[in-house]
Amino acid sequence: MNVIMLGPPGVGKGTQAMELSKICGIPQISTGDILRANVKQGTPLGLQAKAIMERGELLPDAVVIGIIAARLEEPDCESGFILDGFPRTVAQADALEEMLTRQGKRIDHVINVQAGDEVLTRRISGRRTCRSCGRMYHVEYDPPSSPGICDTCGGELYQRDDDREGTVQRRLEEYRAKTQPLIQYYSGRGLLREVDGEAPRETVLKSMRELLGV
Repeated sequence: MNVIMLGPPGVGKGTQAMELSKICGIPQISTGDILRANVKQGTPLGLQAKAIMERGELLPDAVVIGIIAARLEEPDCESGFILDGFPRTVAQADALEEMLTRQGKRIDHVINVQAGDEVLTRRISGRRTCRSCGRMYHVEYDPPSSPGICDTCGGELYQRDDDREGTVQRRLEEYRAKTQPLIQYYSGRGLLREVDGEAPRETVLKSMRELLGV
């Protein structure tokens, strides 16, 4: 089973994708996670991506598509996959369709997780990240045992610049501008499934399992 997870920042699609990955026994593929790992390891891809991001530019489609193409060819994707954070544009969706066709595969479901801006802003602005190990917390929903200190490694917790309340609205507007055509793209193919992301986490997961039949 091949699944795409869509949804704005802060809606919880990454968390749900991880749970579905365990339940279905197929990998969760996050472009963000792949890029961060490459940057940390100093690979050629990581160095290229870091230089582009430091200039404040978006990664070209060719780079992102190349990352996904290579990942989908790995053995653990034979039984299926869950794409988290890709595609983000219709151009990327077209490229994905082409690469899957070459591999004799297709997308089975596209889950669009939705939530209002007020909820998303509260979720995003409450995030805190460990400077040492990268573990994430939330001041309201998943706080550390001691304020400002990571439970795992004792590192300092901080708020990323793009998680600050002043930048969240811009991120949400940008997401919707880019993703609305993508929603129409998959809706027209009869693949889109809508899920209420404001419901409790367990309810959201239950809804997704019912949609996927797992």
